[in-house]
Amino acid sequence: ISRHESEHLRKNPDASLIRLGIGDTTQPIPDTITLAMAEQVRGLSTIQGYRGYGAEQGNMPLRKAIAGKFYQDMGIKANEIFVSDGAQCDISRLQMLLGSNVTVAVQDPSFPAYIDSSVLVGQAGELEEETGKYGNIIYMNCGPENDFFPDLSTIPRTDIIFLCSPNNPTGHAASWQQLKQLVEFAKANGSIIVHDSAYAAYIRDGSPRSIFAIPGAKEVAIEISSFSKFAGFTGVRLGWTVVPEELLYSNGFPVIKDFNRIVCTCFNGASNIAQAGGLACLSTDGYQDLCKVIDYYMENAKILVDGFTSLGWKVYGGKNAPYIWVHFPGMSSWNVFAEILKKTNIVTIPGRGFGPAGEEYIRVSAFGQRQIILEALRRLNSFL
Repeated sequence: ISRHESEHLRKNPDASLIRLGIGDTTQPIPDTITLAMAEQVRGLSTIQGYRGYGAEQGNMPLRKAIAGKFYQDMGIKANEIFVSDGAQCDISRLQMLLGSNVTVAVQDPSFPAYIDSSVLVGQAGELEEETGKYGNIIYMNCGPENDFFPDLSTIPRTDIIFLCSPNNPTGHAASWQQLKQLVEFAKANGSIIVHDSAYAAYIRDGSPRSIFAIPGAKEVAIEISSFSKFAGFTGVRLGWTVVPEELLYSNGFPVIKDFNRIVCTCFNGASNIAQAGGLACLSTDGYQDLCKVIDYYMENAKILVDGFTSLGWKVYGGKNAPYIWVHFPGMSSWNVFAEILKKTNIVTIPGRGFGPAGEEYIRVSAFGQRQIILEALRRLNSFL
């Protein structure tokens, strides 16, 4: 995508690009949160306020706040929460924990990091050029025909199942019944679910925001989440992973003990400045301010969904996540991407980048200033 963008700008140096591709937040972080980080920074210049290394697992006040805000009544304890520098970093740490000998299933389409990290640790096998799939990975098709959730009756048993809900790129949030089926499937097969809930704050229809809302999930699941899209911390870097004490290997050994060893070996803890900001995010005022920002992005999503729909295209997503998944039947997603870039100076993402099942789709991000979103629709209307 970067190469296409650079080449386009070389040929059109005066082009005014609108970037609706990579899902990077654009709205400023509310003052209630940045002031807490600034106060932490100022404290570092005083004897009383200086802090060096913190706990690798994260500061306990923040771990308790995460447990209270996101896992109330789910039985998740603060010591089961590991604060990190972001969900994507934790995906790789989990892969280090799991090793190269496990079998893996991923949604198709899905966030590329699950497959890319599987390749890095040696789980994936050889790339099959014809299909675009890795030989040792099970691709769980998730499209409109199955409500963007895998038909588990057709999925072979694997050690690990990666699931993102709400899904990036399709925007689908798994229902209570779908997650219940997945938990039962994992129990029956002795599998571990790695559930990515980075976009949970965007859910609007009452779908579960955590896998641990499902009874029995603590015995089969790990959850990764993030302040990046929830709080605009894409550059601040703060996330967390939940590893329940009830999650055991087949020999009865607790997974949490191994993950704690990985964290203490490979990580010196999240920035205490970022953690101060995270704690402010979960205060009453901070959380209310962030909900307003999320509402802003979701209004952008509605505008984009309505705009593409009015142009006659089938659109998915945009209701429980800030992504719009647009279908161009019979067309190459890279060709659609290239044509839109050429004719409108808008950068999107070709669906093929999220897996073979992403062919014929593009993903459009609702992260952006409102006037930019409206200008993008004006250009798309002229082109489409």
